[in-house]
Amino acid sequence: MPQAPLQQFYIPEEQSVYLLSHNDAQKLKDWVALCQAQLSQLGYQGIELIGKGAYGFVFSGSVPNGDTLAHYVFKFSRITLPTHLQERLEEEAFMLDQVSHARIPKLITYQRARGQSILVMERAPGWNLEQISLKRGRLSPRLIMRIARQLVDILIALRREAGPHGRPVVHGDIKPSNLVFDPDTESIALIDWGSSVFAQLDAQLQFVGANVMELMSDNLQQTNARLGDVYFIGEEQLNGALSSPRFDEQGVAGTLYALASAQSCRFGHRAIPASSLGLPVEFARTLDGMLDPDPQVRLTAGSYFIDTMPRMANVVMIDFPPSPEVPLVPVWARPVQQEIDTVVYSSRKAFLREASVEETLNEVNDVQLDRYYKQFMQGMGETEKAFLASVSRLGKYPVVGGLAVRWEREGVYIDSSLNLHDPDVKPAFIEAVNNTVHLARAIHRQGVFKSCLFNARQTLHLERETEREPFYCQPDMTINYEMSAVPELEDRSRQHSYFEDGPDPEELLILPADIMTILQQLNDIHHTGMIIFEALPQHLKIHSYYRLLDPAREREFQTLLTYILDAVNQIQGLGVSGFMKMPYKDTRFFTHLERQPERYYPQNPREHVKNIKAC
Repeated sequence: MPQAPLQQFYIPEEQSVYLLSHNDAQKLKDWVALCQAQLSQLGYQGIELIGKGAYGFVFSGSVPNGDTLAHYVFKFSRITLPTHLQERLEEEAFMLDQVSHARIPKLITYQRARGQSILVMERAPGWNLEQISLKRGRLSPRLIMRIARQLVDILIALRREAGPHGRPVVHGDIKPSNLVFDPDTESIALIDWGSSVFAQLDAQLQFVGANVMELMSDNLQQTNARLGDVYFIGEEQLNGALSSPRFDEQGVAGTLYALASAQSCRFGHRAIPASSLGLPVEFARTLDGMLDPDPQVRLTAGSYFIDTMPRMANVVMIDFPPSPEVPLVPVWARPVQQEIDTVVYSSRKAFLREASVEETLNEVNDVQLDRYYKQFMQGMGETEKAFLASVSRLGKYPVVGGLAVRWEREGVYIDSSLNLHDPDVKPAFIEAVNNTVHLARAIHRQGVFKSCLFNARQTLHLERETEREPFYCQPDMTINYEMSAVPELEDRSRQHSYFEDGPDPEELLILPADIMTILQQLNDIHHTGMIIFEALPQHLKIHSYYRLLDPAREREFQTLLTYILDAVNQIQGLGVSGFMKMPYKDTRFFTHLERQPERYYPQNPREHVKNIKAC
């Protein structure tokens, strides 16, 4: 079979280690162990992996300092990157050494150990704000204002930095995961300076420290900016404008909006504006202005934000008693013992793209763009991007199941099966689910979007030497499933089918007839779940999530799952094919709604609390 291009039906949003082939997973584990060994030899202790990004891995560790421990962060560049990208770690160390602020952890040292670059810096106490956001959901308006005030302090300090020729410093990648939050003091620290540069333009968009010769040189004719996270940077940085402090204003705007709305990007501001999030009126309108499509409105709002945030932050605010949202589609919370490593696979993204959109990013050579393209986000409208990002956010929770969204002229139809395995985060998860519904309602298209959420720890991996050989299962391989203790509703007229939406136009892998026959037989047994076959040249992954709803038919169900594995040696070609089954038809219908209604922080918050308690 000829090799098919793998821009296909299901695209993994985040590459879990459990989705890697055995060899690749072992290489990763070996390399992490090597980094930990190198740090131990340098005298550090308590070393653990705390994060990874496009360019490298981050570890934490400590060293005795008198009677206490000094806590540090260590960054290693990915050894698979080209040399010029590995060298960015040294450039990051240089840039971090240029800035000095109480809310910016200091550089400790940059060193090389056995050819491996290591950047060592102070560790800020607390957790990054993306983690906080996932746990808490929307942050309270009071806390948003407190974080905004601290971010303005940092932006003002960066504009005053006296690097070469007195140029301001641009961080270039301000986002929730690059802000560490200490819940005890409610203070933030800005980390990750890998995208930072000296500004070419000042906040008034005038050339910085430039003489006539510099103005005539190429250095001021092309940007020195680096691409930060495309989910948070503004249009100017994305499109290659000359670097300026305004870039970081845009990062701050996207960050505050995401934290206030319980999203993981800036794109939802048209459907869910800041003015609908219960924020103070002046602040909400300023934030909407900073996210406005008009560049001049953004500039004016950004200047107003810097000038007036110290005053806006002085308003006395209180946190209201929690009032959890009601889920717009069903959400089930089932605590389980085993750990869940959720991965989201989504299909039918192509119809969300704008027609005849000029591709502006093809010439940019940057690792971050890999993520952008894989998301199929180039060429999409803002709300469509936000919708895809909202589905990705669901996968950051321990959840399994599926989501099918169908857009028609009269509104949006949503089928779902969302099984959350941690009841403690249910309120935050419901906010994320409701955001997905709000964003879907604001999209005016006709088409279908399907998404499966499964536990990557249960993925089966089959390997072969060459593409010409068949795949074979190991004798001990089984497709796992859960089982309901008692039969659940079995009204045949309400049973959802594997084949509800017909063949997916973006699938490339054609499954053998034997597997299709088994799936048709499975379809007649009352259950919920999904199965995805992902065929690569030397690697087959079988992702699945099953819950049997008719215990009386367990033996038959188990036998059919065994037959599927027996037939995988018939799979030919490359690509992905997947099938999803809801527990039963419980379609929720929503009319189109372009924009969520305005909702502001009350003028008399204490009276508002009394009214809440009286209800």
